[in-house]
Amino acid sequence: MMTEYIIVIPARFASTRFPGKPLAPIAGKSMIRRVWEQCRQAACASRVIVATDDARIADAVTAFGGEAMMTPSELASGSERMAWVAERSDGAIFVNVQGDEPLMPPATIDAVAAALRESDADLATAACPLADPEALRNPNVVKVVTDRDGNALYFSRAGIPFDRDPVGRSSADGNGFPGTGVYLKHIGIYAYRREALLRFAALAPGRLEQIEKLEQLRALENGMRIRVATVASDSQAVDTPEDVTIVEELIRKQNETR
Repeated sequence: MMTEYIIVIPARFASTRFPGKPLAPIAGKSMIRRVWEQCRQAACASRVIVATDDARIADAVTAFGGEAMMTPSELASGSERMAWVAERSDGAIFVNVQGDEPLMPPATIDAVAAALRESDADLATAACPLADPEALRNPNVVKVVTDRDGNALYFSRAGIPFDRDPVGRSSADGNGFPGTGVYLKHIGIYAYRREALLRFAALAPGRLEQIEKLEQLRALENGMRIRVATVASDSQAVDTPEDVTIVEELIRKQNETR
């Protein structure tokens, strides 16, 4: 019997900015364990697989009771690792949760899975309202614009949509910046239908993808439809060792409010 949802967590040991990141301790647990635990809390989590090319990560996952799948080291991206798992698994929908998202809300995982299930899109992702002018100008913060049905029109590191006539416009900060809901920050989580995932992984990188360095543009350039689930808040990824301190403080605050 085919499993409806399989959550896949791609995890590499090698990292330019943070070698060994998946095994980095965060408030007493490895990061990969925290990501796995968040995934297991999602209602759609029929099966959760950590896809890795490193035996140290696989052994750590097995030790805490998770499922790991060893993937070839020559695979260049998380989506290629996802496709490799999909070719060897019986899932209908594959959800990609990044291995550096120890605080990914289970509700966001479920929202992305539901957005794909309830639409005719090829894949789905998430976004949250962006109401910070500095974030709008920050190229490390990816923005997305959608059509009226919630399908992605474009993802960019630029501030889109561009507000040509901000003077006199009602705004959140009084300086012409539109209020909450106009701008959306992209959150890097994806759900794919199995056939769409295999197709996507076989496509060559596109021109827009190479310019913006955003892999999801490959799907749009090839006519694939991406449904965007709008959620209330962002997550906190771990890109550098300094981010561990930020996440630990957020965990401490969460524990205090329980």
